[in-house]
Amino acid sequence: MEKKRITKGSLEADISKALTQWEKDFLGRGSVSVKTDILRDMLVVSLSGILTPAEYKLCDAKEGLLSVKRIRSDLVESGVEELYQLIEELTGEDVISFHTDISTKTGERIMVFRLSGNLQKKLS
Repeated sequence: MEKKRITKGSLEADISKALTQWEKDFLGRGSVSVKTDILRDMLVVSLSGILTPAEYKLCDAKEGLLSVKRIRSDLVESGVEELYQLIEELTGEDVISFHTDISTKTGERIMVFRLSGNLQKKLS
């Protein structure tokens, strides 16, 4: 029996779906939309609709803005091991590094996972 070959697009969709579920399970709510792109040895994930209306209101002042960014960053960092495991299970690659930031203006979070191998090349 031939093993079904996974496509880049289907893996990107699977990663987006898994990250949305992780957000719901770990943070208590998911983003409005998630888009994952596999680029060489990186996963670039864009999550929209992250902030609550109350957080947007806090961001009107610089102190509130910095507080929202810090708290949101701390929340994600506290679950980073679970995130690494999730990405490793889906891609078959170890996560070498993880970078993230949130825009308090657009309510978008960007996550970048650096992987141990060139996943894009493996899928082509």
